[in-house]
Amino acid sequence: MTRSDATDRLLDRFLTELRDLAPVAVWAHGSLGGGDYQEGRSDLDLIAVLDDPVTARTVWRVALLHARLRNEPLVAKLHCTYLTPGKAAGAERRHLTWAHEQLFKRPVTPVTRRELHTFGLVLHGEPPEGLLPAVPDSELNAFVVRDQREFWRRALDRTDAWTQDIWVDLGLVTHARAAVTLKDGRLITKKEALDLLPGLGAPVEVVEDVRRRRYDSRGAAPSEEPGEEPGEEWAARRSRLTREYLAPAIDALVRDHA
Repeated sequence: MTRSDATDRLLDRFLTELRDLAPVAVWAHGSLGGGDYQEGRSDLDLIAVLDDPVTARTVWRVALLHARLRNEPLVAKLHCTYLTPGKAAGAERRHLTWAHEQLFKRPVTPVTRRELHTFGLVLHGEPPEGLLPAVPDSELNAFVVRDQREFWRRALDRTDAWTQDIWVDLGLVTHARAAVTLKDGRLITKKEALDLLPGLGAPVEVVEDVRRRRYDSRGAAPSEEPGEEPGEEWAARRSRLTREYLAPAIDALVRDHA
């Protein structure tokens, strides 16, 4: 895990600013919780549990909190969902969230809930077990299949999106992680997913491109000089290879587990 003073400073500043809201708990999940955090590349995925109900005043105070952090390095990577013990149950319920430098509402998905119970990092207060209901395997599996079928399979039709790094990276990694969860009931890291993808039939050159950009300081794409952005020709080829792999792979996964 690559984590330096910049990450720790941001987390410490966030926890300090959060004191006025008297959180019951603050947890990290995702790469930071799972031990695969890459500073500057990974998001800081957090959950804050507030004792008081989330009101209009709470929304205003949360917005001010994040505004005060705006000059901190890495702050664009900090995402936090705010929930309360009385509304923690139910993965469909939408909660106040700060992500991508804006406020909106989104659910705490069954995958996130399982991550918190499996390897959630307690930054403050009580552990997830005391506040967040456990996720049955049937609920987790149903969500994973639905996510592959209703989001990722449909997203393959958005051809322009797949020239972007984030779609290629998340599309491949999420599929590999889904396959392992459905087969073995385990959650795996992005690094583990990348190691498994060639064996699942994914295009090796694309997998290596993702690996370089996540773990290699040079981050170069094939046939390019270190530090250059991927050219249009490689971006188009990478998009085609990824979509040609994922379409039948997702169809097979859904057929086998729906």
